[in-house]
Amino acid sequence: MDKMTRNSYLFKMSLPIFVELLLQLLVGNIDQIMVSHYSQASVAAIVNGNQIMNIIIITMNMLSMATTVVLTQCLGAEDDHKSNQLCVLSMMVIGTVSVLSTCVALFFNRPIFRLMNIDSAILHETCLYLMIVGGFSLVQGLYLNFAAILRSHTRLKEVMAVSILMNVLNIIGNAILINGLFGFPRLGIVGAAISTVISKTIGLVCIYIVFRKYTKIKLKFKYLKQGSKEMLFKLLKIGIPSGAENFSYNLSQICILSIINPYGAAVTATKGYCSLLANFAYVYAIAISEAVQIVIGYLLGSGKVEEVGKKVWWTLKISIAVCVGMMFIIWLFSPSVLGIFTQDGEMLALGRQVLFIDIFLEFGRAINILMTKSLISVGEIKLPICVGISFHWAVALLLSYIFGGVLHLGLQGIWVAMAIDECSRGLIYFLRFRTNKWKKKYIPAETF
Repeated sequence: MDKMTRNSYLFKMSLPIFVELLLQLLVGNIDQIMVSHYSQASVAAIVNGNQIMNIIIITMNMLSMATTVVLTQCLGAEDDHKSNQLCVLSMMVIGTVSVLSTCVALFFNRPIFRLMNIDSAILHETCLYLMIVGGFSLVQGLYLNFAAILRSHTRLKEVMAVSILMNVLNIIGNAILINGLFGFPRLGIVGAAISTVISKTIGLVCIYIVFRKYTKIKLKFKYLKQGSKEMLFKLLKIGIPSGAENFSYNLSQICILSIINPYGAAVTATKGYCSLLANFAYVYAIAISEAVQIVIGYLLGSGKVEEVGKKVWWTLKISIAVCVGMMFIIWLFSPSVLGIFTQDGEMLALGRQVLFIDIFLEFGRAINILMTKSLISVGEIKLPICVGISFHWAVALLLSYIFGGVLHLGLQGIWVAMAIDECSRGLIYFLRFRTNKWKKKYIPAETF
């Protein structure tokens, strides 16, 4: 347990998570990268399809994150019964959410995309992509939950290895099915979707094998007989509010995309490329914040409350430095980086301007990512949820509408609106954590 107090161990934990998330990011976006050489219209279709998939995946991510938060505390307290009970419950919850998500992807895709003002020329492709990828939401949900359980057991390298395999398989599958190699038909965007589903299914099988080998968790219904309601409440108390906040964020992003879509497929595709590059800038912030969540769980479970704040402030400095530094480097070399996707001069110029604005956005996002996860880990759930949901609509969407829809400042104006949202929320979360009010839940009042 002493190793949990060392910054070097926290950094070491973050590296395999970073690689895993980076590869997950590639699996999610490699379709977009490889299809860019096939058709820019198909890229715009994937951008819109992935916006819906992001809601599904992030909702399930929040449930698996809740599993990590609660499970690390159970493991820190060495309570095997509650650990088993939690894992069974989390599988049931995420399975239910996955089935509901599949129904949305299969039966409500066209009405949703019409509300998003999607160009009729790409509507059919977008619906096909979402139906194939979203139709296998259960595979994604179970994979994320098994990965969360393994991370709670600090089996980070094993999860990373599965991600590497999944990514390699997706690239090979895309190359074959998009372009029609080795006698296969040239399927384009449909081939990209099929390849994604196959690679994730193989990934699920592999991560289940790793789960059986490296953990003592038993997924048996007998653990639901006693105290399961309390454990389910504890899981949902973290998962539902967090999921609601992330659902709200992605729903507001869909509304923002509906403001961008009328500018045309080229601007929508540029938005997709800039968002993809921004993902590479902040993925390490997510990794180190997930690592610190694991550490916080063990520290709180073992009663080392004073160590929590030290870990969070050290991690915050690293998170900001990496996010802003990476985005600056991407902007500096943006002509070459954006040139991977397109040679259109107007798209390259627009992308470079947007990426410059994103440097400031990433400063706020780095604080947001870490402080949100830290606050939730110490039981401060209401503030990030309430502030997050209200700011998604009252700041990000409203300003995007004003800058992009009323003042016609284009994609640049919309990116400024999103930067204001991220920085404002980051400041509020930072100030809240610094008050140390969360410690009252873990330290008696007379010693606080």
